[in-house]
Amino acid sequence: MGDPGLPQHRRALLLIDFINPLDFPEAGQLAASAVEAARSTREMARAARAQGIPVIYANDNFGRWRSDFPTLVNQLRRGSGPSATLARLLRPHHDDLTLLKPMHSAFFGTPLEILLEQIGVRALVMAGLAADICVQLSAADAFLRGFRVHVPEDCTAAETAGKKAAALTYMRDILKCDTRPWQRLRWLAS
Repeated sequence: MGDPGLPQHRRALLLIDFINPLDFPEAGQLAASAVEAARSTREMARAARAQGIPVIYANDNFGRWRSDFPTLVNQLRRGSGPSATLARLLRPHHDDLTLLKPMHSAFFGTPLEILLEQIGVRALVMAGLAADICVQLSAADAFLRGFRVHVPEDCTAAETAGKKAAALTYMRDILKCDTRPWQRLRWLAS
């Protein structure tokens, strides 16, 4: 039995590390493709919300153990550059769920698995940064837990096109993820 205060759905949209200060050495290589992925993800999130599909943000705490998600979003939105653009494009809505993660996978050290169980989720759509690190490791953890996983190619980014392509190939071939663009996911497209 799920929590009566949580939306019940067999599917959920998991947004990984889009709310991001992009303050690491390779951020310049990621920024343009991250904004492009965020634009596609914004449309996908709108479609998910319209169908009552829960939207869950799983975000790094960026080494700030006193950080909280709303403060991070507001700080980034008030800034400039690609990190502000990401925060403005993908600002969480009132009913969205959020969690901070200590490491790469959205499952590691977080209550995500318990949350998904309470909602009744069996299939996850994952979008985010970076395809070859946090998204791939989250997809692997979801696969090991028996979830059906979709990682739309147009809703992820990596530092290079080659890294993104390799990650998507691995997720498709090894983790059995559906990597088609989000509009081709019949249950999510409008």
